[in-house]
Amino acid sequence: MTDFVPTPSVAAPDIVRCAYMEIVVTDLARSRAFYVDVLGLHVTEEDENNIYLRSLEEFIHHNLVLRKGPIAAVAAFAYRVKSPAEVDAAEAYYKELGCRTERRTEGFTKGIGDSVRVEDPLGFPYEFFYNVEHVERLTQRYDLYSAGELVRLDHFNQVTPDVPKGRKYLEDLGFRVSEDIQDSDGVTYAVWMHRKQTVHDTALTGGNGPRMHHIAFATHEKHNIIQICDKMGALRISDRIERGPAGTVSPTRSTSTSWTPTATASRSTPRTTTPATPTTPSSPGTSTTTSAATGGATPWSRPGTPRPPWSWTSTATRSPSSCVRKRAKWRSPWVPTASPTPAKQKEKAPAPLNRKRASSSGRSCSHAGCEDD
Repeated sequence: MTDFVPTPSVAAPDIVRCAYMEIVVTDLARSRAFYVDVLGLHVTEEDENNIYLRSLEEFIHHNLVLRKGPIAAVAAFAYRVKSPAEVDAAEAYYKELGCRTERRTEGFTKGIGDSVRVEDPLGFPYEFFYNVEHVERLTQRYDLYSAGELVRLDHFNQVTPDVPKGRKYLEDLGFRVSEDIQDSDGVTYAVWMHRKQTVHDTALTGGNGPRMHHIAFATHEKHNIIQICDKMGALRISDRIERGPAGTVSPTRSTSTSWTPTATASRSTPRTTTPATPTTPSSPGTSTTTSAATGGATPWSRPGTPRPPWSWTSTATRSPSSCVRKRAKWRSPWVPTASPTPAKQKEKAPAPLNRKRASSSGRSCSHAGCEDD
């Protein structure tokens, strides 16, 4: 039976949205080449040990921090809260849960002010902050705009062995469920949860954890995703593209933080999913959605590590623009009812044009035989 996380007596912090992720990479130059040169994220600042990146529409200092370190890992899943007082609330909330917490008024990364980091009951490193340095929003910098532009950070995806436990914990934290996957016994294998008005800010996927599955950025149109895939094909790195419920690509084939190129703006309403029949993966251990940036092995990518024993099924009808489809045609479930063909009528000759207009002399004339011409 699931050992659920107790609900604290103090109020949970009021979370606004997922804001940024800090990941530790073993090869900073190689990571920069992928996230900046291939994916097109914009550099806010950088030095010999850190690179601060943001998407096109972002107005806070960064959405992604690449920090050089000896072991590839996730340093923080960071959420922005509604006010400075909510940082205090987050600290009190996790202290009551008995979690390890650390508070820094100067922030843990450049551009971020007073914040608290915790190791949550599932084992993930979470950060909560409000004060942040604002930067230029690049929406009108058309000189920087690319065909595969990433416009905003959309969500995180986390791997945990006990999804029901994680779901109840995040619901207590104020997250709402947009969709889930359950088996015939009602056991939840995956759940998508949100704070902002999108499909999700984070998701929990069943598997060995705690581990990061992926970080996702949104594009305006599906052709932006196709352009990135074409670019990766031209660079001979198309083997790093994984396509499933939502395709993912990663900086290296087996050891890097992945990115989900999903045009999430097209998924404006929650989907309903049906229980999936467990399937055995044909090639276990080949997932590109791992928990680290370029250069280090992680449990998710090690040979022999099985994926969660479920496959995706959805009862929702998707429009042609909702996802990129390969070698598949979309067929509308709606079949128009045949309407009776009207009896053919004898065509009539058009009536002569007999509009009147005032001439320059004040007289009237007809276009068919104008007296003034």
